[in-house]
Amino acid sequence: MKSLRMFAPVGALSLLLMVGCAKTAPSRAAVASRSEQLVEVVPLARQDLVERLTLVGSIAARESAEVRAETAGVVREIAFVEGSVVTKGQVLLRIDDTELQAQLHEAEAALQLADANLRRLRGLAENRTISQADYESAQAQFRTAQARAELQRSRMAKTMVRAPFDGVAGGRQISPGDYVNNQTSITTITDVSRLKIEFQVPEAFLNKVHPGTTFTVDSRSLDLVAPVQGEVYFVNLGINRDTRSTEVKGWLVDPPPEFKPGMFGNIELVLAVRRQILVVPESALLVTREGMRITVVDATGDGPVAKYVGVTAGMRAGGMVEIEPEAGAGLADGQPVVASGIGAVNLSAGRALKLVPLRDELLPTLGAVD
Repeated sequence: MKSLRMFAPVGALSLLLMVGCAKTAPSRAAVASRSEQLVEVVPLARQDLVERLTLVGSIAARESAEVRAETAGVVREIAFVEGSVVTKGQVLLRIDDTELQAQLHEAEAALQLADANLRRLRGLAENRTISQADYESAQAQFRTAQARAELQRSRMAKTMVRAPFDGVAGGRQISPGDYVNNQTSITTITDVSRLKIEFQVPEAFLNKVHPGTTFTVDSRSLDLVAPVQGEVYFVNLGINRDTRSTEVKGWLVDPPPEFKPGMFGNIELVLAVRRQILVVPESALLVTREGMRITVVDATGDGPVAKYVGVTAGMRAGGMVEIEPEAGAGLADGQPVVASGIGAVNLSAGRALKLVPLRDELLPTLGAVD
């Protein structure tokens, strides 16, 4: 998980020089006489800022079903090959139906008899030769026989186990001659025509994750040229009380064939994007009693001196922070900002400065912005 951190230097800022009991600002001559303070600076710039969240998820198939028989019996034939592509409705397994066929023949014979009896009594009922009750009883017997025949046909159909959807057959768990029932696992059918990834998002970030949020997925076990793109399509409404997180699912866009259901994936969610905003390194922020401020370089006089500017901090990402300067600050793009060591040195307003660029190892890494 991304850690949003801020450096808050400890210690109060104090004036280095005081002339008598005077409370006025030091003159330019006094400034010039002081030794210059070495500081590391970066130019104030407008950049795109991206807030990201790093998580771990599990890759899953579009659909996956464990195939079981709906009726009990002895396996007569296995009609699929492990690892082969199957289509919806394709017969995977046949269960011995000898006894069920006999029961079906019996039910169909009873249905034919009930039908003939009903037709015979219909004419008698029209001539009022029999009572209405006798005719209605014959109707009920016919419907009962009809239902029994339909039930037997349904049982016969269930002796053929079929694929629930298009997919790939997994390993078979049975052999011809095995006895199976509705608790016996036969195989697994997996639809890998589309892959998704499932992961948990902490509740602190849920307000920034919604259907349509984009992300990338990488795998440490695979040598991928570039991360795979993805998009969130489902965010669970409930939050797990134990983990304080919620389930999120997203589709993967054109995943490589090396991606398999069940693999772990490293996810990087894009939570927010801010375009062309004023940013400074987090190390440039200074918290004071008067509020948050930065130290900029004022080069309007004889030499560069320190100048404090009050700011309001905004979005943070990649070691950078968005700032909104106070009204009338007069900041300009490219103006140097003290970015390192502001808590370790005593800088007062007007202090003479010697400027060096911020060291490369301290430069924040923003990463690519889509």
